[in-house]
Amino acid sequence: MRTRLLWLLIVVMAFSCKQKPVQKADPKLLTDQNLLHDNMNQLTQVIIHDMFSPPVSSRIYSYTSLAAYETIRFDKENYSSLVKGLQGFPEMPSPEKNKKYNYLVAATKAFFTVAEKITFSADTLGNYQDKVLGDFKTLLDEETYDRSLAFGSSVGKRILERTKIDNYKETRGMPKFIGSEEEGKWRPTPSDYLDGLEPNWGTIMPLALDSAAQVKCPAPPTYSVDKASPFYAVVNEVYHIGTHLTSEQREIAKYWDDNPFVLEHSGHLMFGNKKITPVGHWIGITGIAAKMKNLDPVETAKIYAVTSIGMFDVIISCWREKFINNVIRPVTVINDVIDHNWVPLLQTPPFPEHSSGHSGISASAAAILTHRFGDNFAFEDTSDLAYIGMRRNFKSFELAAQEASMSRVYGGIHYRTGVDAGAVQGREVAKFVIRKFLEDSATKRNSDAVAVK
Repeated sequence: MRTRLLWLLIVVMAFSCKQKPVQKADPKLLTDQNLLHDNMNQLTQVIIHDMFSPPVSSRIYSYTSLAAYETIRFDKENYSSLVKGLQGFPEMPSPEKNKKYNYLVAATKAFFTVAEKITFSADTLGNYQDKVLGDFKTLLDEETYDRSLAFGSSVGKRILERTKIDNYKETRGMPKFIGSEEEGKWRPTPSDYLDGLEPNWGTIMPLALDSAAQVKCPAPPTYSVDKASPFYAVVNEVYHIGTHLTSEQREIAKYWDDNPFVLEHSGHLMFGNKKITPVGHWIGITGIAAKMKNLDPVETAKIYAVTSIGMFDVIISCWREKFINNVIRPVTVINDVIDHNWVPLLQTPPFPEHSSGHSGISASAAAILTHRFGDNFAFEDTSDLAYIGMRRNFKSFELAAQEASMSRVYGGIHYRTGVDAGAVQGREVAKFVIRKFLEDSATKRNSDAVAVK
């Protein structure tokens, strides 16, 4: 009796320990460009959670996007390396000839190899990556799967070599910027009077530009509180608009606020309201356009990378100008000389005014996307829907960029001269990036005749 029970127990345990068959993922995953959008969306969520500033977020998006493109470009013929035209990158690895790869899984591995090193929430990214890679493993033979992962990892590691020499680490130890009491110069703004954000970002090594000084912006008007002066005119315009805002102007300002960490006050309590960055907003628009045109994985990776390059470089140029010009913010001047009780609709970001970073980012991204998708590319922007519950429709990228730029005046945080200067700077950086990476050889021969709208 005991022997029978023992054998019965052994049989039951054998069946209970028998592994369940592996559930295969949808085979469409092997060629689905939507995975690149999902990867980017996951990164955006981490950037918001980790509260990275616009300059730092531009760095994250650029390196990760380049890692994905430099890996997946081998999936199609005649797609050349982007990093060969950029500063400071080592030579990228190439896949073995006559060997089988899945470049989508390789690009995913490259993307997250970089992302996990230059963000904080590595566990979040790791959990997501494990799920995606696990799905691929059910669809690929072991050799192809392992070879693809190894190739993606090797590209990601090469991209990371550049992050060690771009001067980012050095800027972490550079002096803070607390402003100046000199007339017309920036000083910390209410309500939190924070030090200047990333005052040394202008020393970061650009990607496509030769230097941060290569693209300058128009100079700001000379500071003066004389009511007949050009400077007072732009200050008074901000004050007048801010005290007579229409409901549409309020909506536009709040829609494009994109302040990654607004400090809210309630009595003695203070809490952070996390949002997408301006860079993340335009990455979202890039993804929307790519989906609308049903771009294949290689083209999707390329437009993410090229748009990111433009935004990265314009922020470096813009931040250099900001801390050279050191222009006082509207709220400070208005409170000093016009209306002590005036409060802007938006919280003023903690850095000098001229030129507008959001305007530069928007102008650069819009010009690059216009070149790729056309002048009258109508789209519904849902980039911020999950974060602020708002969406807007635009008839073109350029009109979206113009609205983003003007939103800073409606919000009371920039003068018209600052947003116009930022837009000029953004368009000039975009022209350089477009000539370098998006024009075909025939167009390049006539590049001087081509105008980027």
